[in-house]
Amino acid sequence: MGSFLSSRIITVLLGGISSGVVIALVALSLVIIWKSTHVLNFAQGAMGMLAAFVGMNLVFKGVNYWLCLVISLAMGLVVGGITERVLIRPLYGKPEINPIVVMVGFLGVIEAAIPSIWKSNFNAVPAPFSQIYYQSHGHTILVSPFVIYQVALALGVMGAVALLFQYTDLGLQMRAAALAPEVSRLLGVRVNRLLTLGWILSSGVGALAAVIVSSGQSLAPTNMDGIFVSAFIAAAVGGLESPLGAITGGLLIGITESFILNYWSTNMAPLAGVIVLVISLAIRPQGIFTRNVTRRV
Repeated sequence: MGSFLSSRIITVLLGGISSGVVIALVALSLVIIWKSTHVLNFAQGAMGMLAAFVGMNLVFKGVNYWLCLVISLAMGLVVGGITERVLIRPLYGKPEINPIVVMVGFLGVIEAAIPSIWKSNFNAVPAPFSQIYYQSHGHTILVSPFVIYQVALALGVMGAVALLFQYTDLGLQMRAAALAPEVSRLLGVRVNRLLTLGWILSSGVGALAAVIVSSGQSLAPTNMDGIFVSAFIAAAVGGLESPLGAITGGLLIGITESFILNYWSTNMAPLAGVIVLVISLAIRPQGIFTRNVTRRV
């Protein structure tokens, strides 16, 4: 059993899953905003890193890691709510390109502000669990307590969000507020509050993803940039309306990238997302889990 788990193909697969769940988590945060407000947030990764900087920098001052994680999450929720109220709300009903341009600009502002506030002193965040891989009968298995923590936290958040949108009245109201705000208002739904809530939840998920990425390595404002690109592709591959699609797309990209790294070339790894996207567009242009809508003319 140990030789099987340490075989090259299983090692590559496990490495792909561990990176894929983080991509999936960020893709899920994009899906939350899209389902809640029909806005694409190109500053999602930077907003998550801002929240991570606020919370995880306290680790270096002796604050418990888990308390810092909670602080990062709380900061992510606050940043999401303020962003929607201040930057996005005035743009509802305007051309769809407007919020995209605003959030791209906000991305640049955040990544410039972080080094100014923290003086470019980006220390390594200690991992909460051991990063030493397990051994079995002399064979190394590419799984450590830290990897299990990353995967478990990501999957837990994904499951909670999927349940929210699929099985709760709140999730139904959030989707209705995004798709038909005027009708929802007539039915007594507090649309403005739900739009803000969508951004709050999404930013919170993004903050957790940033904490996962930054644990065990240096805090840097650009930590999430590459992951965000992969996550955006994952959300498009799975379908922007589907949390399950975001998870599937993230795992596909993570596993594809791992196989390219190990069986092809490290220089070609960035093509993983492009390869998955091209294949997906050829088979299901609307997204893997997006349903075709037939209209009567």
